This record gives sequence, C-alpha cells and structure tokens, in this order.
Amino acid sequence: MKSKFVDYEISSGNVFEDLGLPDAPELQAKARLAHRISRIIDKRGMTQAQAAALLGVDQPKVSALVRGRLEKFSIQRLCDFLRAFGCDVEIQVVEKKRPAPGKLTVSVA
Repeated sequence: MKSKFVDYEISSGNVFEDLGLPDAPELQAKARLAHRISRIIDKRGMTQAQAAALLGVDQPKVSALVRGRLEKFSIQRLCDFLRAFGCDVEIQVVEKKRPAPGKLTVSVA
C-alpha cells in the first residue's frame, strides 16, 4: 500500500545551500541580481541584442545571464549592469557584536 505522505525537507531559504554547494551565499546573491536584470529586460520589452548594447556586452552574454549561467559574472559586474539600467544599488555593512562568520544577502526592492 502506498503511503499518502511525501517526504520533504524544509528549505533554508537558499537552494544552493540546501544542495550543499560551495559559496552558496554568493551563488544566491548572483541569482537574485540576475533575476532582477532579466525582469527589467522583460518589463522594458527589450531584445537581448538591445540589452547587450546598453550593457556593453555581446548578445550571448545576455543570453547566458537570463538563462542563469552565471559562473562568468561577478557580483560587481551584475551590480554594474543594474546601474546601467538606471537602478540604484546599495550595499549595507552591519558589524556584529559577537565574533561569528558574516553572511551575504541581497534584497531586491
């Protein structure tokens, strides 16, 4: 008899961490930034070629970005792309009172 219950695991909020990938916080940050760039391109009705011209890259790089192939993009470069689209990018550093490893998060408004 089949069980009605499905095994599942509650996410940490970072799929890369859940998969045990190294540099999970950076991967999550890059994914969120790239997702925002993709949404801007779609919202503006731009082609990848038009977006590439604005960003100063070739169309295959925009294709890689919107498909989530982010290994060749740094967080800095993705932030530069957002600025090219006219977005403000804010980085906030909060010093902790207790010594522990810091974390990297990206919030998109």
